[in-house]
Amino acid sequence: MDAAVTPGTPSSRLFSPLALRGVTLKNRIVISPMQQYASDDGGEPAAWHFEHLVRLAQGGAGLVFTEVAAIDPIGRNTHFDLGLWSDTQTASWARLARKIAAAGSVPGIQIGHCGRKASVQAPWDGFGPLGPEDAANGEPPWNVVGPSPIAANPGWPVPAELTIAQIGDLVTAYGDAARRAAEAGFQAIDIHAAHGYLIHSFLSPISNHRQDAYGGDRANRMRFALEVTRAVRANWPDHLPIFVRISAIDGMPEGWDIDDSIALARELSLAGVDVIDCSSGGLTSRSTTAAIQRPQGYQVPLSAKVRAGAGLTTMAVGLIRQPAYAESVLQDGDADLIAIGRESLHNPFWPLHAAVELLGEAGYAHWPPRYGWWLERRLGQLSPENAPRHR
Repeated sequence: MDAAVTPGTPSSRLFSPLALRGVTLKNRIVISPMQQYASDDGGEPAAWHFEHLVRLAQGGAGLVFTEVAAIDPIGRNTHFDLGLWSDTQTASWARLARKIAAAGSVPGIQIGHCGRKASVQAPWDGFGPLGPEDAANGEPPWNVVGPSPIAANPGWPVPAELTIAQIGDLVTAYGDAARRAAEAGFQAIDIHAAHGYLIHSFLSPISNHRQDAYGGDRANRMRFALEVTRAVRANWPDHLPIFVRISAIDGMPEGWDIDDSIALARELSLAGVDVIDCSSGGLTSRSTTAAIQRPQGYQVPLSAKVRAGAGLTTMAVGLIRQPAYAESVLQDGDADLIAIGRESLHNPFWPLHAAVELLGEAGYAHWPPRYGWWLERRLGQLSPENAPRHR
């Protein structure tokens, strides 16, 4: 339910609260999971993560997600990925969750497994498969797995086809990671089922050629995603929300499409999911962040279709930069939440600046009082030519 607005004052849907089960977000801005490749081989949060994520929480977002935490060591992209595959890792994650909450945001965590796209270099080292030179530098490759023995890209390692028993072990690992995340104090969890990683590779007929209960028709290809979701829900408190990030389309005629995503979203809702996090692509390309020119909000239509077709709460993501545009997405009913990714790296205070842009001086009420009190009063001291201009 949106907050009441006093007559005569500006209002904004972006800065209205949203209740998800027993958690209420103070606004509709979410910091998207963004990998930092800053951990050591143990997978625990490092000093960088504390500084980076707390800064983003101080920036005013209602919900801040960590980058993906691998549910298994072989599910990491790189040697520097975070993980939550062991109970010994929980204490450091708990410190991080407390810091995010203390900075004013709901702490969220993403969990996942990279599948056949695992065992690669850091992006600034090439982002290709780890090889002998990397091993000589202390970064040995490891064997990758997937639904079928189909490489993610030409020249990449062919993944070992997962057995039924191994699939069951992974489902359990997802549930265990969710339990640890809850014990650490996170209040929202996002299951990564997009961008060509393990769950997505089961969903798409391009990467899943299995002939058993986990392959073939759409219902079978969705089986792993739904089993993972049920395991997470069983290990995640009933009063806390679950997000699932999907690639709503593969972008290829023979691949996963929007009708598939609507059908999946309906089944995920029955399994206890609260929000569909709508991304796209990534199945066969190296990265969803490749330098391809795209318009702001290029994935918003996917969110709108899933929201309308499945009747679920959705989150829009995709080069969203301008507060007025973000507001229009919510006002038009195309999404319920706005995920800000790389723009928040450029400007960690994007939510606070958005509040002033959309609400004028009243927007300073959304700032931490230690900042907002001073900046609001500064307005009265600025001459007209130096005063901030709000679009």
